Amino acid sequence: MVSLAMQWEQRAEVFVQLGKVLGLVAQDTAWPGFECGLGEGEYAELKEAVHRAQHHNGWFTPTEVKRAFGAWATQLTAENLQSWLEPYSANLNPSKSLNVGIVMAGNIPLVGMHDLLCVLMAGHHAIVKPASDDHVLMPAVVRTMAHLSPDLANRVTFASKLNDADAFIATGHNNTTRYFQQYFGHFPHIIRGTRNSAAVVDSSFTDDDLRALGEDVFSYFGLGCRNVSKLFLPEDFDIDRFFKAIYDYHPIINHNKYTNNYDYYKALYLMNGESLLDNGFLLLRPDTMLYSTLGTLHFERYSKKEQVLENLQERKEVLQCVVGNASWLEGCIPPGTTQQPGLADYADGIDTMAFLTKELRNKLKTA
Repeated sequence: MVSLAMQWEQRAEVFVQLGKVLGLVAQDTAWPGFECGLGEGEYAELKEAVHRAQHHNGWFTPTEVKRAFGAWATQLTAENLQSWLEPYSANLNPSKSLNVGIVMAGNIPLVGMHDLLCVLMAGHHAIVKPASDDHVLMPAVVRTMAHLSPDLANRVTFASKLNDADAFIATGHNNTTRYFQQYFGHFPHIIRGTRNSAAVVDSSFTDDDLRALGEDVFSYFGLGCRNVSKLFLPEDFDIDRFFKAIYDYHPIINHNKYTNNYDYYKALYLMNGESLLDNGFLLLRPDTMLYSTLGTLHFERYSKKEQVLENLQERKEVLQCVVGNASWLEGCIPPGTTQQPGLADYADGIDTMAFLTKELRNKLKTA
């Protein structure tokens, strides 16, 4: 039986400490001593997991894993957690702890971390089914949490089946969501499918903005739903400006899995006689589709802002985020920030904490 005595402020403090540790590892810092909350061997174990992850998933290079660790270190501060949790604080210490099954995605490192954070901060027990592509990092982070707070880590169970769950949070591709719906649909649930992100370039974009946009395209090799896969460009925009601005990202072509995708689709598009722009590490392809294959970026020209707004409105259900500077783009985010979401930037726009602290309990009361 897991104790419910641990108050939400205490749980938050554990995550603050975890964030500090992740930040140290992201910076490849030598063991800083017991002030980090871990012994030298425990700290070394987490650092070793950063490198071991690549042996199980070639996309999880140490650079990209440290990127994810660093992003979480930035978010897991006392100020951020307090600001994020304050609206839910009245419901964060429930009298009964529920079992919430989490089916995690594995496209980028620690992509399921936010769901785990939400479940634990809501006072529930997490039954985690990690993705086959990310079964090294998440257990390593939970083991680190166990060293910082055994009580909180005891609220996490890793399992291949989620038979004991009262509710579910499941993330996967569109072709798996129908199975999630079949198995979990009669329980309280959040089910997420595939989404993509777009950028709307306008006349205000500087070369620095375009360079930052490269971060939105290439971070995590472009595998995240928050990575930009589609550009909307003004009719008179010079694409060479974009290619020059993103040149510093060219070492990505040295990664064999990325190169294999780039070479394959380049050959396929050329064989099909398709129009293509190529800078040696990215294929720019005119296409109305939001989704683009790895190593490829779709673009579409526009002459009026109404064209873009109508296009985005039609695709709002499959858009994760939109990058842009224009004042007429409601809810857009600045270039270079797609993979730096805040704690309240919920995937698919679904408030996970509201689901866990209010909606879930209401559904169970009436069940």
